[in-house]
Amino acid sequence: MTEDRADESRAGLGVAVVSGGSRSLGRVLVERLLADGWRVATFSRTANEFVEQTAEKNPDTFHWEAVDLADPERLRAFTRSVARRFGRVDLLVNNAGVLHQELLLTTTAQRIETLIDTNLLAPILLTQACARLMVRGGGGAVVNISSINAIRGYRGVAAYAAAKAGLDGFSRSLARELGAFNIRVNSVVPGFFESDMTANVTASNRERIQHRTPLDRLGTAEEIADAVLFLASSRGGFITGQSLVIDGGITC
Repeated sequence: MTEDRADESRAGLGVAVVSGGSRSLGRVLVERLLADGWRVATFSRTANEFVEQTAEKNPDTFHWEAVDLADPERLRAFTRSVARRFGRVDLLVNNAGVLHQELLLTTTAQRIETLIDTNLLAPILLTQACARLMVRGGGGAVVNISSINAIRGYRGVAAYAAAKAGLDGFSRSLARELGAFNIRVNSVVPGFFESDMTANVTASNRERIQHRTPLDRLGTAEEIADAVLFLASSRGGFITGQSLVIDGGITC
């Protein structure tokens, strides 16, 4: 964003779309964006206590709908409803994703398709819809949440890794396309951090991950959010087409 657009955001005029904003990193992003004065639109498959309480507390600045990432038409309909309610989109964070761990040799074709559809196709379609609104509004920023699986191989996540690597490539190519419209596109590449996806990691595996990480710990959702909000702000105004790795050094 330009400095003028960043000033508008701080004044409460910026509109942010966050996919999967009901829990984990998405919830942190929604909370922090609202606190910073953004109007925030988000979706998840079902509502929860956080969504209900946030809607009650922020009736004029928060919008939520039930949307399944695997339903392209619902994604487009969601974007249209955001445009009707808030009139514009200034920031998109493609946060929602699905992880399934299984060796590729035993993974069904349907499961593979679902992983690609939800982790790659859905963000592409949502970005297309939101970017059109950004063009009309004079610019904006897109931040895609990738994964270190895209840059380092791990057993059991081949299809997921392929989708996230595709998301990084999508970010770089789209940055070329949209730069002329004052739209920046970047990806944040988290390592292992405390989230719903890592909640089921066994104690022994968690210990191994920590020992392989130079900082000797898992990250936090707040630390990933810091990177996202930096790239969305005027402080990241000359950054586009980049993948920012936030992993405690595990891939170095």
